[in-house]
Amino acid sequence: MKRFYIETFGCQMNVHDSEKVIGTLEERGYGQVQTPEEADLVLYNTCSIRDKAEQKVFQRLSENKKSKGKVFGVLGCVAQQEGERIFDKAPHVNLVVGSASYPKLGELLVQIESGGRRVTGLSLDSDDTFETAATRRDNPHKGYITIIEGCDKSCAYCVVPFTRGHERSRASASILDEANALARAGYTEIQLLGQNVNSYRDPSPAGWDFAGLLEAVGRVEGIRRVRFTTSHPRDFGREIIEVMDRTETLCNQIHLPVQSGSTKVLAAMQRQYTRDDYMRRIEWMKASKRDIAISTDIIVGFPGETEEDFEQTLSLLDEVEYDSIFSFKYSARPNTPALALEDHIPDEEKGRRLMVLQERQRAIQLRRNTALVGTWQEALVEGRNSARGQWIGRTSQNRVLNFVAAGSEQPIGGYVPVLVTRAGPNSLAGECAIAV
Repeated sequence: MKRFYIETFGCQMNVHDSEKVIGTLEERGYGQVQTPEEADLVLYNTCSIRDKAEQKVFQRLSENKKSKGKVFGVLGCVAQQEGERIFDKAPHVNLVVGSASYPKLGELLVQIESGGRRVTGLSLDSDDTFETAATRRDNPHKGYITIIEGCDKSCAYCVVPFTRGHERSRASASILDEANALARAGYTEIQLLGQNVNSYRDPSPAGWDFAGLLEAVGRVEGIRRVRFTTSHPRDFGREIIEVMDRTETLCNQIHLPVQSGSTKVLAAMQRQYTRDDYMRRIEWMKASKRDIAISTDIIVGFPGETEEDFEQTLSLLDEVEYDSIFSFKYSARPNTPALALEDHIPDEEKGRRLMVLQERQRAIQLRRNTALVGTWQEALVEGRNSARGQWIGRTSQNRVLNFVAAGSEQPIGGYVPVLVTRAGPNSLAGECAIAV
C-alpha cells in the first residue's frame, strides 16, 4: 500500500479541503502516515493570504529536497498563485494543484503513477467544485460544508480572487442533502464555509439567499449547532440576525471581519463599506434577543495608515468590545492592488501597533469573559486534558470552556451544563455537577 503525508496551512476551508484530498487518496488505496519520512507521497495544502504562511511551505519543501523516491505535491492557494513557477523554486516537486481541481486529483495521480514528472491542475472553472463523495472527516461530531467558493470583492490586499476564482454558490438541495447525511451519521454540529459565506445565492430554482439557507440548515433534524464563516460586512443583512433570533440551533456567534476602524483606510483597502456601515451591523447584533459573541479580523500597518487611523481602530475595539479577534501585520501579496500603494509602514512600526492592539483586546476579552463567571453554559465536549484533569469543551459562543466533572467516562461529542467559576482572556473554566 502506498502511503501519504499531508500538512495543512490556513483556514477552515483549507482544513476541509484536506479532508476531501484525504478521502480521495484513501479511495485510491493510499494509507495516511504521520511523518513525511514514512510517506511515498508528501503533500502540502497551502495558504497564501500572508507571506509568512507561504514561506513556511517553501521551508518545508527545502527541508525535504534531498529525499529520494518520494512524490511531492503543493496544493491550494500557493499552488494556484505560483503555478508552474513552483517547479523552478523547488525542482523536486512533482504535483501542483489548486483547490478547484481537487475533484480531478485522482486523474492527476494516475499521470504521476504512470511516470509523469511534473503534473498540474490549475483550472478555476471546475464544474465539480462542490463534489464531496470522497471526503474523509476527522471529527465525528463537527462537520464542515462548503456552500460557496471564490470571491468577487477584490479587496486591495487579498489574493483570494486570484487563488480561488470568482464566487460560485452551491445548489441548496445539495447542501441540505449533505447536512442531512451528516446528521444521520451522528454529527451534531455543522459549520457552513465560504470566503464570503453570506454572499451565497442559490443557483437552483429555489433561489434562496444566505438567510434562507441558514434557516433551512438550522431545521435539519439531529443538528444541535450551526455555525458559519466568514461573512463580509457589505453583504451582511439584518435578516441574518432575524433568522438567528428565531432559530435556536444557530450558534449565537458571528465572525465579521472589519480589517480597520478607519473609513479612510477601509476605502484604500477597497472594502466597500465605511466604519458607520460596519457599526450599523454591530448594532443589529447587539439588539438581538440573544447574546451574540462577535469576533473579527484586523490588519495593522496597511500602506498609508497613520497613527490617527490606528487610533480609530483601537477606538473601534472599545466601541464594539469584541469577544475575540484575529490580528495581523499587513503583508504585501502578489497580484494585489495594494502593491501599487505608497507610504508603506516600517515593519518595526507594524509590530508595535500589533502589540498595542493585542494588549487592548486582551483586556477587553478578560473583562467580557469575567462577566460570565457564575453563569451556566452548555459545552460541547471536545476532548480531555489528562495532565490537568479537565475536560475541554466549547460553548455556543465559541468560547473554550475547560471544566472538571464527576465520573471518568470520556463523553466526546456530548453536551453538558457547566457552571463557569473562573475566566482568563482566552478561555473559561468551570465545574460540571453531573457525571459525564
